[in-house]
Amino acid sequence: MFGHRSKNEVATVVAADGAQEATILVKGAYSPDTIVAERGKPIRLTFLREESTACSETVVFDGLGRTAHLPEGERVSVELAPTEPGEYGFACQMGMYRGTLVVR
Repeated sequence: MFGHRSKNEVATVVAADGAQEATILVKGAYSPDTIVAERGKPIRLTFLREESTACSETVVFDGLGRTAHLPEGERVSVELAPTEPGEYGFACQMGMYRGTLVVR
């Protein structure tokens, strides 16, 4: 993934509080499905679920030990603080929707 930019990849934006932010639309997939961030700074991913499919009710960050419930039509922020560079996958509870957080 390093050095390669997906058509559905986005870099985070630094917010006023110093956190790196990105918004992910959940509608048939995660869009964008690849988020690029810098290590050493907090990361805030905000999910907006615009569908009622049961599969997309939960997002799971296995490698970071985080899970979040995503009510339909509500913005849900997930705060992450990976300390090591690498690729951290996230997926719906059934593994049908997949994304990657790339920490450099």
